[in-house]
Amino acid sequence: MNLFSLLDQAAARFPGRGAVFRGTEQFHSFAELRSRALRIAAGLRAVGRPGDRIAIATENVPEYVELFFAIWAAGMAATPVNAKLHPRELVQILEDSGASIVFVSPKLAGGLEQALDGSTAASCRRIIIGGEDYTAMAAGDEWAGPIDPDPQALGWLFYTSGTTGRSKGAMLSHRNLLAMTVAHLADVEAVDEDCSLLHAAPMSHGSGLYMAAYVARGARQVVPASSAFEPAEFLDLCDRHPGCGAFLAPTMVQRLRLEAERGGRRPANLRSIVYGGGPMYVEELRRSLAVFGPVFAQIYGQGEAPMTIASLRRRDHASDDDAVLGSVGFARSGVEVAVVDADGRPLPTGEVGEIVCRGDVVMAGYWNNPKATAEALRGGWLFTGDMGSFDGRGYLTLRDRSKDVIISGGSNIYPREVEEVLLRHPDVAEVCVTGQPDPEWGEIVVAFIVAEPGREISPGGLDEHCNASIARFKRPKRYLFVEDLPKNNYGKVVKRDLRARLAGG
Repeated sequence: MNLFSLLDQAAARFPGRGAVFRGTEQFHSFAELRSRALRIAAGLRAVGRPGDRIAIATENVPEYVELFFAIWAAGMAATPVNAKLHPRELVQILEDSGASIVFVSPKLAGGLEQALDGSTAASCRRIIIGGEDYTAMAAGDEWAGPIDPDPQALGWLFYTSGTTGRSKGAMLSHRNLLAMTVAHLADVEAVDEDCSLLHAAPMSHGSGLYMAAYVARGARQVVPASSAFEPAEFLDLCDRHPGCGAFLAPTMVQRLRLEAERGGRRPANLRSIVYGGGPMYVEELRRSLAVFGPVFAQIYGQGEAPMTIASLRRRDHASDDDAVLGSVGFARSGVEVAVVDADGRPLPTGEVGEIVCRGDVVMAGYWNNPKATAEALRGGWLFTGDMGSFDGRGYLTLRDRSKDVIISGGSNIYPREVEEVLLRHPDVAEVCVTGQPDPEWGEIVVAFIVAEPGREISPGGLDEHCNASIARFKRPKRYLFVEDLPKNNYGKVVKRDLRARLAGG
């Protein structure tokens, strides 16, 4: 089954209903959305072939919705890119994916052009969203050819950061994405045509993944006029649209709560907040429940098993048990989850090990990366790299992240990527990057720096150095200058000693 069929069915049932909104203004009805998607699909097929990777590099815009369904109708694979990435990081994804076209926003187009100079991806065609080429493509004839029904065809190439500092493309088929969609509707929230999905989080990631479930039910997509998460705007939209739901990172939930408390507001039509992408502290969750009521559900997933490993249901949030509220809930519908030891053997209840899962939602592997695929997929299981344990009731709790990922503001940041950039600074001799708990961001990035003998380094200089190579959200928020780094007998840095130093102030 091709995911375009979800839009095809919704347009047949609800042709005149609003499908896409920019703020409070209707952008497309379902019939218009279907027609636009098929026109863009025809334009794509005129210059490309089935299986082509089509990148999307933009902040949240209404066109995101028509582009996804156009790419699927054309039998191609959507390759969305985080708009916060540095242009060089964007180019790395274009190079790795071999994208033939990138749809780019006017805001990002200039930086991309500069970064593409001399790149192997320089031949990738650039189409500016809203520009002349885009307008012409969307005004052409509708694609009338067959739509590939193969559920194993690549639908979404989801780039997730790797511990080596290079992004890896998780290959998600139409079957994977449909399994995710069905599990969402079965486990997380009830959606119908009187509901709205507010895209406050990036549509290149979690928020965009939930697009399919809402389209399947004839619900509307609402893109904030700011194209970003502005708490006051979000609350206003909840007053203007019916049955509002959203995917938010925990830090976004906290910002929304603070805004609601300041204004003394409980938005009239807030129906559901699905949170994930980082730890939600129990105290913050209780405060948010007190302000917004029983609207919360939690999901635990990865790009390799998109949004779909475990979930904490809305009814579980009524519990006074901290162990329940601090967990990630139960295994999802159609997904088998286990906790295993270093040899892949299942562990007893209560023991901590690596979380593994299997089911139709799990990716086929990493694009052009057989080594990483073999490490992640073993014996039919996805090895997540996350450590956790089950309790006697079946609740799964995350205990640690074996790959040392730092989750700040809902975004994954891998220390080695930042370390490699800092080590390119001529005055840096050694560096170790780790995370420090933070009440606002969940975690912040901290870099321990050993300077070259006789050199002095300023934090401002390091900031400038990082800004030239990586996204700003990955840049350390603290630099601690030390004479040496603690190491074991094998010469490896002992990160736990550095974390203990941070915990001690």
